[in-house]
Amino acid sequence: MKNTIEDIYETNKAIVAGVVLSPLEYSHRTFGESFYTFLLGIERRSGYVDEINIMISERLLYDYTVEVDDFVEITGQIRTYNENKDGRNKLNIVIFARDISINNDIIYYENYIYLEGYLCKPPIKRTSPLGRDICDIMVAVNRMYNKSDYIPCIAWGRNANYGQQLEVGMKIYIEGRIQSREYKKKIEDGEVEIRKAYEVSILKLE
Repeated sequence: MKNTIEDIYETNKAIVAGVVLSPLEYSHRTFGESFYTFLLGIERRSGYVDEINIMISERLLYDYTVEVDDFVEITGQIRTYNENKDGRNKLNIVIFARDISINNDIIYYENYIYLEGYLCKPPIKRTSPLGRDICDIMVAVNRMYNKSDYIPCIAWGRNANYGQQLEVGMKIYIEGRIQSREYKKKIEDGEVEIRKAYEVSILKLE
Protein backbone atom coordinates (compact mmCIF):
# COMPACT_ATOMS: atom_id res chain seq x y z
CA MET A 1 0.00 0.00 0.00
CA LYS A 2 1.39 3.39 -1.00
CA ASN A 3 1.98 5.89 1.80
CA THR A 4 0.13 9.19 1.49
CA ILE A 5 1.49 12.52 2.69
CA GLU A 6 -0.92 12.35 5.62
CA ASP A 7 0.32 8.88 6.60
CA ILE A 8 3.95 9.96 6.54
CA TYR A 9 3.20 13.10 8.51
CA GLU A 10 1.54 11.08 11.26
CA THR A 11 4.72 8.99 11.74
CA ASN A 12 6.94 12.03 12.23
CA LYS A 13 5.44 15.05 13.94
CA ALA A 14 7.09 18.07 15.53
CA ILE A 15 5.24 20.87 17.34
CA VAL A 16 7.52 23.60 18.66
CA ALA A 17 7.23 27.19 19.79
CA GLY A 18 9.96 29.59 20.82
CA VAL A 19 11.98 32.68 19.98
CA VAL A 20 13.85 33.25 16.72
CA LEU A 21 17.57 33.47 17.53
CA SER A 22 19.12 34.09 14.11
CA PRO A 23 18.23 35.76 10.79
CA LEU A 24 17.00 33.67 7.87
CA GLU A 25 19.91 32.13 5.97
CA TYR A 26 19.65 30.73 2.45
CA SER A 27 20.15 26.96 2.41
CA HIS A 28 19.46 25.53 -1.04
CA ARG A 29 17.09 25.42 -3.99
CA THR A 30 15.21 22.31 -5.15
CA PHE A 31 12.79 22.05 -8.09
CA GLY A 32 12.62 25.82 -8.32
CA GLU A 33 11.83 26.26 -4.63
CA SER A 34 14.21 28.01 -2.21
CA PHE A 35 14.71 26.93 1.38
CA TYR A 36 16.03 28.88 4.35
CA THR A 37 17.19 28.04 7.87
CA PHE A 38 17.19 29.81 11.21
CA LEU A 39 17.75 28.95 14.87
CA LEU A 40 14.80 28.61 17.21
CA GLY A 41 15.33 28.92 20.97
CA ILE A 42 13.06 26.75 23.12
CA GLU A 43 13.46 27.31 26.85
CA ARG A 44 13.18 24.36 29.24
CA ARG A 45 11.72 24.57 32.73
CA SER A 46 15.29 24.53 34.04
CA GLY A 47 16.02 27.73 32.10
CA TYR A 48 18.34 26.03 29.59
CA VAL A 49 17.59 27.02 26.00
CA ASP A 50 17.67 24.38 23.27
CA GLU A 51 18.82 25.92 19.99
CA ILE A 52 17.06 24.02 17.20
CA ASN A 53 17.65 24.37 13.46
CA ILE A 54 14.50 25.14 11.48
CA MET A 55 14.27 24.71 7.70
CA ILE A 56 11.50 26.55 5.91
CA SER A 57 10.32 26.93 2.32
CA GLU A 58 9.94 30.31 0.69
CA ARG A 59 6.28 29.38 0.16
CA LEU A 60 5.64 29.72 3.90
CA LEU A 61 7.34 33.10 4.01
CA TYR A 62 4.98 34.89 1.60
CA ASP A 63 2.77 36.01 4.46
CA TYR A 64 5.45 36.43 7.12
CA THR A 65 8.70 38.25 7.69
CA VAL A 66 10.53 36.15 10.27
CA GLU A 67 12.88 38.31 12.33
CA VAL A 68 15.15 37.81 15.32
CA ASP A 69 13.25 37.94 18.64
CA ASP A 70 9.92 36.98 17.05
CA PHE A 71 7.99 34.26 18.90
CA VAL A 72 6.86 31.63 16.41
CA GLU A 73 4.79 28.45 16.46
CA ILE A 74 5.84 25.70 14.04
CA THR A 75 4.45 22.33 13.08
CA GLY A 76 6.49 20.01 10.90
CA GLN A 77 8.77 17.01 10.90
CA ILE A 78 12.30 16.10 11.93
CA ARG A 79 14.51 15.69 8.87
CA THR A 80 18.10 14.46 8.75
CA TYR A 81 20.77 14.60 6.06
CA ASN A 82 24.49 13.95 5.85
CA GLU A 83 26.93 16.72 4.97
CA ASN A 84 30.63 16.37 4.25
CA LYS A 85 32.35 19.18 6.09
CA ASP A 86 36.10 19.57 6.52
CA GLY A 87 36.64 15.98 5.42
CA ARG A 88 34.18 14.41 7.87
CA ASN A 89 30.57 13.35 7.63
CA LYS A 90 28.17 15.33 9.77
CA LEU A 91 24.59 14.36 10.48
CA ASN A 92 22.45 17.47 10.25
CA ILE A 93 19.14 17.46 12.10
CA VAL A 94 16.47 20.06 11.39
CA ILE A 95 12.78 20.60 11.91
CA PHE A 96 11.26 20.95 8.45
CA ALA A 97 8.41 23.45 8.82
CA ARG A 98 5.03 22.63 7.32
CA ASP A 99 3.26 25.55 8.96
CA ILE A 100 4.41 28.64 10.85
CA SER A 101 2.69 31.46 12.69
CA ILE A 102 4.10 34.47 14.49
CA ASN A 103 2.63 35.33 17.87
CA ASN A 104 4.37 38.11 19.76
CA ASP A 105 1.38 38.71 22.03
CA ILE A 106 1.38 35.33 23.80
CA ILE A 107 4.85 34.06 24.69
CA TYR A 108 5.17 30.37 25.52
CA TYR A 109 7.48 27.46 24.77
CA GLU A 110 6.43 24.17 23.24
CA ASN A 111 8.57 21.15 22.36
CA TYR A 112 6.75 17.99 21.33
CA ILE A 113 8.04 15.21 19.07
CA TYR A 114 6.24 12.05 17.96
CA LEU A 115 8.06 9.38 15.96
CA GLU A 116 6.97 6.03 14.59
CA GLY A 117 9.78 4.03 13.03
CA TYR A 118 12.19 1.14 13.23
CA LEU A 119 15.26 0.53 15.36
CA CYS A 120 18.15 0.57 12.87
CA LYS A 121 21.17 0.11 15.17
CA PRO A 122 21.78 -1.91 18.34
CA PRO A 123 20.93 0.24 21.40
CA ILE A 124 23.92 1.43 23.44
CA LYS A 125 23.42 1.44 27.22
CA ARG A 126 25.69 3.68 29.28
CA THR A 127 25.81 5.65 32.51
CA SER A 128 25.82 9.44 32.81
CA PRO A 129 28.50 11.26 34.87
CA LEU A 130 25.83 11.60 37.56
CA GLY A 131 25.24 7.85 37.59
CA ARG A 132 21.94 7.81 35.68
CA ASP A 133 21.15 5.04 33.16
CA ILE A 134 21.11 6.23 29.53
CA CYS A 135 20.42 4.38 26.29
CA ASP A 136 21.24 5.71 22.80
CA ILE A 137 18.67 4.64 20.21
CA MET A 138 18.76 5.29 16.45
CA VAL A 139 15.35 5.30 14.76
CA ALA A 140 14.67 5.13 11.01
CA VAL A 141 11.45 6.92 10.06
CA ASN A 142 10.15 6.50 6.50
CA ARG A 143 9.07 9.42 4.37
CA MET A 144 7.99 10.01 0.77
CA TYR A 145 9.93 8.83 -2.30
CA ASN A 146 11.50 5.83 -0.51
CA LYS A 147 13.59 8.05 1.75
CA SER A 148 14.17 7.69 5.48
CA ASP A 149 15.30 9.97 8.27
CA TYR A 150 17.75 8.47 10.77
CA ILE A 151 17.04 10.17 14.07
CA PRO A 152 19.24 9.81 17.19
CA CYS A 153 17.23 9.47 20.38
CA ILE A 154 18.20 9.12 24.03
CA ALA A 155 16.28 7.28 26.74
CA TRP A 156 16.69 7.77 30.48
CA GLY A 157 16.05 5.67 33.59
CA ARG A 158 13.37 3.03 33.09
CA ASN A 159 13.11 3.83 29.39
CA ALA A 160 16.86 3.25 29.08
CA ASN A 161 16.59 -0.17 30.72
CA TYR A 162 13.69 -1.04 28.44
CA GLY A 163 15.42 0.35 25.37
CA GLN A 164 18.53 -1.80 25.77
CA GLN A 165 16.37 -4.91 25.30
CA LEU A 166 15.08 -3.84 21.88
CA GLU A 167 16.34 -5.56 18.75
CA VAL A 168 17.24 -4.09 15.36
CA GLY A 169 14.22 -4.04 13.05
CA MET A 170 11.63 -3.64 15.80
CA LYS A 171 8.91 -1.05 15.25
CA ILE A 172 8.88 1.54 18.02
CA TYR A 173 6.81 4.56 19.02
CA ILE A 174 8.42 7.55 20.69
CA GLU A 175 7.14 10.71 22.32
CA GLY A 176 9.61 13.29 23.57
CA ARG A 177 11.29 16.58 22.81
CA ILE A 178 14.16 17.66 20.60
CA GLN A 179 17.21 18.97 22.43
CA SER A 180 20.61 20.46 21.73
CA ARG A 181 23.73 19.97 23.82
CA GLU A 182 27.36 21.00 23.58
CA TYR A 183 30.17 18.49 23.95
CA LYS A 184 33.95 18.53 23.73
CA LYS A 185 35.73 16.66 20.92
CA LYS A 186 39.48 16.15 20.87
CA ILE A 187 40.79 16.61 17.33
CA GLU A 188 43.99 15.32 15.69
CA ASP A 189 46.37 18.02 16.87
CA GLY A 190 45.28 17.51 20.48
CA GLU A 191 43.10 20.59 20.62
CA VAL A 192 39.62 20.38 22.05
CA GLU A 193 36.74 21.57 19.87
CA ILE A 194 33.28 22.49 21.15
CA ARG A 195 30.58 20.87 19.05
CA LYS A 196 26.80 20.71 19.23
CA ALA A 197 24.70 17.56 19.07
CA TYR A 198 20.96 17.20 18.51
CA GLU A 199 18.77 14.33 19.61
CA VAL A 200 15.25 13.44 20.73
CA SER A 201 14.98 13.02 24.49
CA ILE A 202 12.48 10.20 25.02
CA LEU A 203 9.61 10.69 27.45
CA LYS A 204 7.56 7.70 26.32
CA LEU A 205 8.80 4.58 24.51
CA GLU A 206 6.69 1.69 23.23
